[in-house]
Amino acid sequence: MNRVYAASALALTAALIAGIGGFILWGRANQDEDLFAQCRATQVAGGSGDIGGPFELVSEDGETVTDEDIITGPTLIYFGYTFCPDVCPLDNARNAVAVEILEDEGRMVTPVFISIDPERDTPEVLRAFTDNLHPRMIGLTGTPDQTAAASRAYRTYYNYQDPGEDGFYLVDHSTFTYLVFPDFGFVDFFRRDESPEEMADRISCFMDAAGS
Repeated sequence: MNRVYAASALALTAALIAGIGGFILWGRANQDEDLFAQCRATQVAGGSGDIGGPFELVSEDGETVTDEDIITGPTLIYFGYTFCPDVCPLDNARNAVAVEILEDEGRMVTPVFISIDPERDTPEVLRAFTDNLHPRMIGLTGTPDQTAAASRAYRTYYNYQDPGEDGFYLVDHSTFTYLVFPDFGFVDFFRRDESPEEMADRISCFMDAAGS
């Protein structure tokens, strides 16, 4: 009986070792499939492939542009509006600092601001807003339909509040910043509580992995 138990124990041990080894190999294989696995700090429901896509908008210079015109290298995209009293200026200033940190390291990343308030955010208004934050920040606006389509592509949220007696209104909206590459599309997003230094570190990781 002892020999039977010993043989069974050996067989069970071998099976466990084989199973663990297979799990490790499976994990490594799946990590290898994700070029950016070591850089990711977030998980997206449904996968990162569900975020991002083509868009057509109007630049701060008044020209109709597409995603291919704008995303020509590593790009940070933020959806907001220029009349935002606090969140948008702070978030985009943070993004601009992250871009400057990377630029000092010889890494070029383009910051992009997409307006969700096309009625007030004309190209001229956008240009004044972006020029005040960073000389290379690109402002984009468009028709309500173009804006809605771009928002859907990136799964963002916005909702207009009722205007006051003076006609002024606020817009509730999501506040993620999206990192996008021309050859890979959306790769990750940054929350509001991440510092410029943290953003720059992670963006550098993505750029190294992408060979940018």
